[in-house]
Amino acid sequence: MADVETPEIKILLLGDEKCGKSTFLSKVSQGSGKGQQLGPNIPSKDAPPIYLLRDEDQPFILEVKFGPQSFRLEFYDTASPQTWQLLKPDVIILCFDISSRITLINAQRIWSPLLPKTFDPAPLADTPVLLLGLKRDLRSETDPNGIIYPQEAYRIAQEMRCDKYMECSAFTGELVQEAIEDICKTAVMTVKKQGGGLSEGGCTTM
Repeated sequence: MADVETPEIKILLLGDEKCGKSTFLSKVSQGSGKGQQLGPNIPSKDAPPIYLLRDEDQPFILEVKFGPQSFRLEFYDTASPQTWQLLKPDVIILCFDISSRITLINAQRIWSPLLPKTFDPAPLADTPVLLLGLKRDLRSETDPNGIIYPQEAYRIAQEMRCDKYMECSAFTGELVQEAIEDICKTAVMTVKKQGGGLSEGGCTTM
């Protein structure tokens, strides 16, 4: 019986520098090994540090299974159009820092408008665009006038016509598992739309 080719899915993270993209991917990479959990991990002096991925580590590869089928997710993290304009992403994630309103404004006014200017409009129309709020743990520690609450983020995601809104904290691990599962399911659905016969089921890291 011939081996089934593992589909490769390119996922592009866009957002301001230091909004938390690298830390999020680094947290996922450290918690994606066999038998490890991505869920809540409240930091303490004994907790292992998050080792940040470097630019040369890209793309960050995450192997997942959706039902019986395996998939290879390739994550690209960049804040520079010069380094991503030649990509043909299957999923785009617009990222912002929950504790910094300007990063959400930039996601609306800079990053989102760049998409139709950079990518071919035809495939872009079928490319899922997600909105991801990072640094959730800082929501209670900053100026109330500067932070973004979920109800506002959901509303803005709808205004931007994003397919989904997610938020998490890589520092504490809160909702990281849920966020990566949503990303995985969205990514897998792009293959299903292309004709892949997938059965229903959960998305698990390998």
